[in-house]
Amino acid sequence: MSATLSTQCCVVGGGPAGLMAGFLLARAGVDVIVLEKHADFLRDFRGDTIHPSTLRIMDELGLLDEFLRLPHHKTYELSAWIGKRQYKVADFSSLPGACNFIAFMPQWDFLDFIAEHARALPKFRLLMKTAGDDLLFDGDRVCGVLATGPEGELKIEAKLVIAADGRSSRMREDAKLPVEDFGAPMDVLWFKLPRKESDPDESFGRVAPGRMLAMIDRGAYWQCGCVIPKGDAEKLREKGIESFRDSIAGLTPFLADRVDTLKDWTDVSLLTVQVNRLKIWSRPGLLCIGDAAHAMSPVGGVGVNLAIQDAVATANLLAAKLRDNALSDEDVRAVQRRREFPTRVTQALQLAIQNRVVRSVLAAEKPFDAPLALRLLNAVPLLRRLPARLIGLGVRPEHVETQP
Repeated sequence: MSATLSTQCCVVGGGPAGLMAGFLLARAGVDVIVLEKHADFLRDFRGDTIHPSTLRIMDELGLLDEFLRLPHHKTYELSAWIGKRQYKVADFSSLPGACNFIAFMPQWDFLDFIAEHARALPKFRLLMKTAGDDLLFDGDRVCGVLATGPEGELKIEAKLVIAADGRSSRMREDAKLPVEDFGAPMDVLWFKLPRKESDPDESFGRVAPGRMLAMIDRGAYWQCGCVIPKGDAEKLREKGIESFRDSIAGLTPFLADRVDTLKDWTDVSLLTVQVNRLKIWSRPGLLCIGDAAHAMSPVGGVGVNLAIQDAVATANLLAAKLRDNALSDEDVRAVQRRREFPTRVTQALQLAIQNRVVRSVLAAEKPFDAPLALRLLNAVPLLRRLPARLIGLGVRPEHVETQP
């Protein structure tokens, strides 16, 4: 026998988009249930960059000071090494206001923080270890979710279902919403290496013919992302972990004395890069946001922050109508109209960098000079404000308009 719950809004997925949407809607008086299929938020190599756009949201919610008491590392600049020369790329200290840096923080700490504040709201329920399996339909209209929790099957009736269950969204698939796939020339191998006090004091990237390595300073360790040609992970595994360790040491010599902490391939996680976007983000009774609506490239590390912008726009546009049981299908479609332009622009920039820069680097066999754009950014500090604004704030950033 399945249990039945009823709510105004059921959010499937407890990632940044889902939790933030649930929190903001419940804060505005909407009855919300959020489903998270895992028992906790502890997953390695999720996006850990909290950009100024998200920090501003936390400030508007009155939570910034408390949030920044969590362990984090501030980065005011991004740079890239090509060969033996460093090029400065973005200067976040040029952004207006106090939130002029990127905060590197484990995503599980961010999610725990939002969940803690959301649980204090009378209209919010977070069901852990509960997976959304199928949509429920009343004719062509989505009217809820069939889920599986610790006690078995669960039927959740809802006026609106928000699919925030990631790039492999089960809800999106069940709704048969058409997806436009843009492809990607690369995948990313994520791993951790110990950090020493004598190491450089910033996050950066290393670029050499056929190789790219992103390094994020996480205090006690470096979170590293090795960019490889699409589909090459199995070839690297066949060569052995020793060969992979040697390639990392060759690209970044100061890591040579610690690459042996990568004991075998279980210490390395594969991120299969996808870049896609729904043509239609909703159908009657259902809205997709975050990666469920648009899987982003890791270029710029903006995926988490774009998902949170989706959540803020969703609450701004729908909270009052949901609370008053006056929500129309046209109201739901307004979210796509609001968020599609920033998504399209961001993905277009990512695709340009992927196809013109990343693809060329991965295919290169000989040393090369830095692109003109990179040389200009390094030579003219004023120019670094543009990438800082695009990465840090994004296109048409959202602001919290809902009230508790």
